[in-house]
Amino acid sequence: MDRVFAGIDFGTSNSTVGLADAAGAALIALEDGLPTLPSAVFFEADGAPPRFGRAAIAAYLEGDEGRLMRGLKSTLGSALLDERTAVGRRAVPFREVLQRFVAHLRQRLDLARPGLRQAVFGRPVHFVDDDPAGDLAAQTALCEIATACGFTQVEFQYEPVAAALHYEQDLQAEEIVLVFDIGGGTSDISILRLSPERARRPDRAGDILANGGIRVGGTDFDRLLSLAEALPHLGYLSPTKGGAGLMPRHYYLDLATWHRINALYSARTAADLKALRHEADRPELVERMIHVVAGRHGHALAMEVERAKIELSGAEASRLMLAPLTGGPNPVARRDRFEAAVEAPVARIAALIGATLAEAGLGADRIGTVFLTGGSSQLPILRATVQAALPGARLASGDMLGSVGTGLALDARRRFG
Repeated sequence: MDRVFAGIDFGTSNSTVGLADAAGAALIALEDGLPTLPSAVFFEADGAPPRFGRAAIAAYLEGDEGRLMRGLKSTLGSALLDERTAVGRRAVPFREVLQRFVAHLRQRLDLARPGLRQAVFGRPVHFVDDDPAGDLAAQTALCEIATACGFTQVEFQYEPVAAALHYEQDLQAEEIVLVFDIGGGTSDISILRLSPERARRPDRAGDILANGGIRVGGTDFDRLLSLAEALPHLGYLSPTKGGAGLMPRHYYLDLATWHRINALYSARTAADLKALRHEADRPELVERMIHVVAGRHGHALAMEVERAKIELSGAEASRLMLAPLTGGPNPVARRDRFEAAVEAPVARIAALIGATLAEAGLGADRIGTVFLTGGSSQLPILRATVQAALPGARLASGDMLGSVGTGLALDARRRFG
C-alpha cells in the first residue's frame, strides 16, 4: 500500500484536511460528505459532547441551550488563549476549546486513514503583526495542541506557500507567481518560482523569493461592515445625555468581532446596557442592543452580516435581515459604503503587496500570475487592489477554501516521504 501523508489547514473561518500519496493529493470529507468544516464549536448547556462545524451552527440557530464559538484561531498569539470562558457551569480555557476542535479534525483523519502520526499544519506568515515573540508563542501553542491530539511529528508551512504547491500541479512551464491567501484572520503573500521540474525537487527553499503577511482578513471586513451598516441601528455611536456623550463603543466592538461575542453575555453587560438606555437620546436603539444580548443573537447577527458581505461580491446592494434578531428595520448595505468602510485595511493590503515585492527584489512586471485563494479573495475591492498593484499579471483563482489543505498534504509528502 502506498504511503499517505497528511496536511491540516486549521482556519479562522473554515478548516480542511488533505491526504497525499504518490499519485497526488485530495481533501477528505469532514462533514456531510463535504471537505470543508466551519471552524465552529457548540457546547451544550447540559454538558453533552460538543458539536462541530455546520452541526454546531445549526444547534445555535435552532435555539438549543448552549454556547457557540467561532473564529477560534484568532485567539492564537493573544492573551485570550489562556483566559477562561464560561461553558455551562464550567470555566474552560480557550486553549481547551481549540484542542477540542483540532481533536475532532484528528478523528475525521483517523476515519479516512487510521494511524497517521505525522502532519504538516498550515500557519499564517505572521500570527501577530510586528511581534516575533508573540508569533513564536502562537506556533508553539498550536504545536502543543496538535501533540496533545496524538500527532508525534508536527511541521508547519506558510499557508500561501502551501497554496502555491497546489497551484503548481497544473503548470506547464516555469513562472514567477505571487500567491495571495486572504483568509478569515490574515492576509498572506508568498512569491515563488514554480514549474513542473521544480515541483520534483526535495528542497524548495530556494524557490521561495519572499513572504509577507498582516493580521487583516475576512473577519475584519465582517466587523467593519457590521459597524458601518448594522450596529448603528442598535445604538452604535448614538448620542447620550442630550448630545453631551456617545454610547460606549466597546460593547459594539465585541458584538462585531466573532471571537469576542460571547463576552457580552454577562449579567454585568446586561445591567450596564439597561442603565445606558436611560441616558440615551434614542433609547429605542439601545433597546434593540439589549434584545440581541438578552437573546444571545450575536452570532446570528454576525452570520447575517457575513452573508451580506459575500452577496456584495456580486451585487451592488444586499438587504440585512435584522428584524428577527433586533426588532428593528432591515437596512440595505451597499457595496460603495462597504468599500468606504474597509478603506484602511485595503490600504494595508496594498502596502503589503509592495513590501513583499521589495523583499523579493522584483518589480511588478516580473510577476506572471497572481493566484488568489481564501474566502475573501472574490471581493471586488481586493481583486481591484491586486490588479492595480500588478497590472500586467494574470489573476487566477482555484479552490478558494481547499488549496491550502491540498498543498499542505503535498508538502507533507515532500517532508516525510
